Amino acid sequence: MTPSINAEKTASMLRVQETQCPYCSVQCKMTVSEVAGSITGERRAEYIVEGVPNKASQGRLCVKGMNAHQHALSKERLLHPLIRRDGELVISSWSEVIEFISERFSHLQESYGADTLGVYGGGSLTNETAYLLGKFARIGLGTKYIDYNGRFCMSAAASAGSKVFGMDRGLTFRLSDIPLARCIVLAGTNIAECQPTLLPYFNQAKENGAFIIVIDPRKTATAGIADLHLQVKPGMDALLADIMMKLIIDAGDVDHQFIGDRTHGFEQLQQELAEMDLEQAAAKCGIELEQIRQAALAYGQADTAMVMTARGVEQQTDGHMAVRHFLNLVLATGNIGKPGCGYGAITGQGNGQGGREHGQKADQLPGYRSIENEQDRAYVASVWGVDPASLPGKGVSAYEMMELVHDQKIRGLFVMGSNPVVSNPNVRLVEEGLRKLDFLVVADMFLSDTARMADVVLPVTAYLENEGTLTNLEGRVLLREQGIPAPGEALHDWDILCRIAAEMGKVSYFQFQSAEEIFNELREASRGGVADYYGITYERLRHEKGIYWPCPSVETTGEGLIFAERFAHADGRASFTAEASPGWNEVSREFPLILTNGRVLPHYLTGVQTHRSPTLEARELENFVELHPTTAARHRIRDGEWVEVQSVYGSFTVRSRVKEHIREDTLFVPMHWGGIQNVNRATRPELDPYCRMPGFKTAAVTIRPLRLV
Repeated sequence: MTPSINAEKTASMLRVQETQCPYCSVQCKMTVSEVAGSITGERRAEYIVEGVPNKASQGRLCVKGMNAHQHALSKERLLHPLIRRDGELVISSWSEVIEFISERFSHLQESYGADTLGVYGGGSLTNETAYLLGKFARIGLGTKYIDYNGRFCMSAAASAGSKVFGMDRGLTFRLSDIPLARCIVLAGTNIAECQPTLLPYFNQAKENGAFIIVIDPRKTATAGIADLHLQVKPGMDALLADIMMKLIIDAGDVDHQFIGDRTHGFEQLQQELAEMDLEQAAAKCGIELEQIRQAALAYGQADTAMVMTARGVEQQTDGHMAVRHFLNLVLATGNIGKPGCGYGAITGQGNGQGGREHGQKADQLPGYRSIENEQDRAYVASVWGVDPASLPGKGVSAYEMMELVHDQKIRGLFVMGSNPVVSNPNVRLVEEGLRKLDFLVVADMFLSDTARMADVVLPVTAYLENEGTLTNLEGRVLLREQGIPAPGEALHDWDILCRIAAEMGKVSYFQFQSAEEIFNELREASRGGVADYYGITYERLRHEKGIYWPCPSVETTGEGLIFAERFAHADGRASFTAEASPGWNEVSREFPLILTNGRVLPHYLTGVQTHRSPTLEARELENFVELHPTTAARHRIRDGEWVEVQSVYGSFTVRSRVKEHIREDTLFVPMHWGGIQNVNRATRPELDPYCRMPGFKTAAVTIRPLRLV
């Protein structure tokens, strides 16, 4: 997987840097080697990227990791602070912009109250920055309004895990356990394109005899490796899990010993499912009952089994309950806490796990503590040296912050490591709201769609230039070292937070000189919490190359396989979920199709980074909609032509791709483009009542060709 070097080039190695991919949650390790060469007399740098053996990806890299350096070294990088004058963003100095931010934030709070400011973070920020961003919001600004784009990624699985197990961690097992499973259910996760360096684990499981079941409305690359593909109708995942659960109960494949010793609520679940009409329920899911029966028996009768979910299940307005219904399968069969068994939420963002553990979320304090728990507030306040009463209360979720912006209840917004004008549902409302802001500050590497709307833009360092820890999908904390100096006047994001806080009179709380100093405070703030990092140090990370949390002391090694003996609830038991979920089915004659969205291999999130990589951009230059040939014929759409997709909330324009591997009632559109190609111009704003996840995967739409004649 190493790029070839032109033989005509006289090459000499200048620098070899070990680093870590900035993209998905596997967090593959790599070296980036700079080579000096001459081609036709022109000197320029070339780069060789190679995977480094590690416990997660075992040295593998995907195309995104191989080319991540291209965005970090892009000529489009922001190199200086920008400030808006006469409608244009122009170069300024750090001293001027920091003073200006402090003045504007202070003025807004004096005029409208502390909570008129909002802070919007990201799931790719390091643990240190995520931690400091929470502290910055609550002490530096004194506002309760902070949330982040991870709300759109992991909130359904996180809240479900907390409710059922008493703890949220992406995987309850180690990646190395996957080949030991004899049945694997992959529900709404396209690992082959989203986490491709994990695919060999599943191939190895197949070689060992595992039966793989993929649940997805499309025949994805991941479905291509499956023994059974259940092509579920979007919005019906919870019902599908219930059908499987009833079939497992009816077949007598439940583990009564495990249920009696380690869970509660099974009897209520049995009663809820007793009267289910299986044929009718299967028809609602759009799947033959015998296919579902085959899946249920394969899972229920396997000696070792795993269930994994991702955004396909979770990004729905019943995503929280859908995950809990899949967790019923895990508990009923006792497939957890043992090698080759467990549940996994396949995290999308690079630090989707760590980013939600230390205070970026509206309801959380460091260590996965609750901001509404008096003991938690008192402990964190003692670490920070403030009165617990001075800490703001619970805020609102990411999209709800955008609604408050639109209503002008939030008048100043600080955005770091995110692009909300593309990633939020119901984008028209978000755009209108951001235009209403009195003051918008964006910290980013590039002039993103959101940064173009800002009053101040702050240049930050990229993954090659900053240092910090990230936590991968299996709960393993990893250290990414700084390799090269920051370009131009770009600063580390944590440094920016410290400077603004100091200018606003809070310097005593933000006297950090390095990422390691921040991490050491994070360790103390997380101590004794659910996500306990206290025993993890930079020195240990350099030596041990990654440590699982919880790790309560420097003498412990951390826990990879969790729930072997007890769950994290006070009584040690896990909870079954008996409440039915209605699912979603709101298509109509006017909007007869279901719009769902997702990822493609070359791109990441809203594309701010990957669109700056020539190699990745060349693989997918523009957005598209996948639709079935029967659907295309019904709507008179030809393959490759421009079409408009419209819902009651808005419309977007993309090219068509006619494919047989998608359901006839479903359209699929990637999420990586802004502007008129932004799928979120048509997504709906309804939120999951438990976790506030938007329903990205289900919107009623229609489609029409765009042609002159």
